[in-house]
Amino acid sequence: MDPVIIVGAGPVGLTLALALARQEVPSIVLDEGPGKDEQRLARTVVLREDTVALVERLTGLPLDDAGFRWAGWRSMRRRQVMREIVFDGQGSAGANGAFDPLGGEAVRGDAPRGTVAARGTAASRLLEDPVDGTEFTAPLHIAQHALTGALREAIIHERLIKVAVLSRLDSVEQDASGVTAHTRGPDGTWWRGSYLVGCDGPRSTVRKLQDIRFPGRTAVERHAVAALRTELPWPGEALLHRMTPWRASGPSAGEVSARPLAEDVWRLDWLLPPGKDLVTPDLLVARVRETLAGWSGGATPAYELLDTGVHTVHHRLARRWRAGRVFLAGDAAHLLGALGTQGLDEGLRDADNLAWKLALGWHHGPHAALLDSYQTERRAVVAARLRAADQALPLLRSGGGLRAYVPGTARGHDTLLTDGHLGRGPLGAPGAYTGSPLMPPPAESHAVVDTEPGAPVVDVRVTAEDGSFVPLRERLGRGVLLVVLIAPGTGVWERKHWVTAGVMPRLAAAVTALPHPAELLVAESYPGAAAHTVLLVRPDGHLVAAFGGVRPADLYEAAEAALGGPARVDAESAAEATAGRR
Repeated sequence: MDPVIIVGAGPVGLTLALALARQEVPSIVLDEGPGKDEQRLARTVVLREDTVALVERLTGLPLDDAGFRWAGWRSMRRRQVMREIVFDGQGSAGANGAFDPLGGEAVRGDAPRGTVAARGTAASRLLEDPVDGTEFTAPLHIAQHALTGALREAIIHERLIKVAVLSRLDSVEQDASGVTAHTRGPDGTWWRGSYLVGCDGPRSTVRKLQDIRFPGRTAVERHAVAALRTELPWPGEALLHRMTPWRASGPSAGEVSARPLAEDVWRLDWLLPPGKDLVTPDLLVARVRETLAGWSGGATPAYELLDTGVHTVHHRLARRWRAGRVFLAGDAAHLLGALGTQGLDEGLRDADNLAWKLALGWHHGPHAALLDSYQTERRAVVAARLRAADQALPLLRSGGGLRAYVPGTARGHDTLLTDGHLGRGPLGAPGAYTGSPLMPPPAESHAVVDTEPGAPVVDVRVTAEDGSFVPLRERLGRGVLLVVLIAPGTGVWERKHWVTAGVMPRLAAAVTALPHPAELLVAESYPGAAAHTVLLVRPDGHLVAAFGGVRPADLYEAAEAALGGPARVDAESAAEATAGRR
């Protein structure tokens, strides 16, 4: 069978190629560039825990070596510290003492582990914020060229991936059995593939060739960006400072963020007011000096300016993400990023969602319901994040008025922004596919756990079939379903001592009989799960269903639903090969 054609060699396209290769599906990556990425420290991305795990699983490389984990997070308003979060070495959040160079007061760490110490706007006192009572991992800040470099390095050693450089797509044709694409370059080339995925960015040629509309809003936010090497009063901590107390010079609003990288390198972003005012080099240098002086108590510390730029945020969502055998992913399908959210996270989740569905179709024949579910699931999640950001923007950018005097308003605004920057809540957390067509029908055997069906599973430690102890996320992305038995006490015994005891033989037989290959794992515990609960997990790590005990018939029914129902020929792909639906 022909390989999958991937248009675009950015992080999303390269991730998709590696994810397909892990499931024994060959691909051709069409790269319109020379195969190398410009090193730009002003172009960085913030990855959340699930997307870091995805890239590390595919590359085999620890991304922490190429990026930087924030030591903490703080948000300030004028001269007040609104909230502080300190990440420990295990990725949990807790309060810690810290010195505020503007206010001159210490924010003491008296709150319980896993909470945040914050100062209220009315008085300098410690408050426990209930939204931060759970533990979470520090985001990873990494230069985009370093991320792409790690993906390219992994692809060099992958026999199933071919990268065609200097290949610019100019036509796509579909038929009942595949896709034909033509690229311009030193030698014009025709490529034949089973499917084609457009990962070619905001100006996607694939999207335009398929006549797919891309409605939305232009220039939702604009930021002046500078990457520099210096020392700030908060080593390793990311900062969001609103309504800066120093007098601004030039066309910029009083909001600036600072995100650390390794070796004392920082990325600073200044929110610009609406409009198209030119950001000149002199203005940017003035902003750097003014901001560093404000944070350092008056004198500008020594700094080295490494890179600059202007980052413009657009909010757009493609009408369709599938046209027959052609799909869209990443910035070709959606643009978001206001209020600290990161669009690349969602692009990587697109690749993770699509890879196992394409792989199943490649190996076993196209399946309409399964392939359609990619658009249904991913578009709904991204649309929800866009709605959340668009609803929050008027509140956060209103510029004062009566809202500025309402008690608790500033704190509520800070919560929204913190969620966006740290990957929590409606602005930042991974979405759940609650309305997915792949969800099984309700059954009496279904059990309730802390993860709702359709949401990403918690990364607990499991015992694999070879007896090794591994994180659950390490078993994802191989195209197989995961069946996890919650069995307290098994972690202290070798697998051989209990693999034939209790419910294991019956469950093992049920797993063997499933309509798709599955791996049986055992965990000592899972949040909210009782003993002998059985979890069915998709290849991309989303929970299908939880069962109260071993229920072979219900487990089979849920597995079949997760695969799109009984297999059937994808006649729709053939119909859409010549005429896409809008």
